[in-house]
Amino acid sequence: MRLLHTMLRVGDLDRSIQFYTQVLGMQLLRRTDYPGGRFTLAFIGYGEESTHTVLELTHNWDTKSYDLGNGFGHIAIGVSDAYKACEEVRRLGGKVTREPGPMKHSSTVIAFIEDPDGYKIEFIQEGTL
Repeated sequence: MRLLHTMLRVGDLDRSIQFYTQVLGMQLLRRTDYPGGRFTLAFIGYGEESTHTVLELTHNWDTKSYDLGNGFGHIAIGVSDAYKACEEVRRLGGKVTREPGPMKHSSTVIAFIEDPDGYKIEFIQEGTL
């Protein structure tokens, strides 16, 4: 067994694809419109679906935004330098919601950013776990 993808519902698919590809450096792997169901699926990630876990961005054409609720936590991405990663996110217009630094009661360096729909993304600095 292998984890294949995580699905996020997004209000503006092009804006979300731009964020994940331009700000976080992922690749758009495939995008398919389903006119009969009035939705589009876009799969993005750091590698091919056959070998990597990816994100599925689901855009329901008639829905502009979603209530994120309180059940979903965050997506985690390993980075070589959380401080530089946050600087780059800011430079590209992204939002840092927790500055980089050690976790409380730990030496693991983390930071949090938000995507355009408000989903939390955690940066975990490699080598600090």
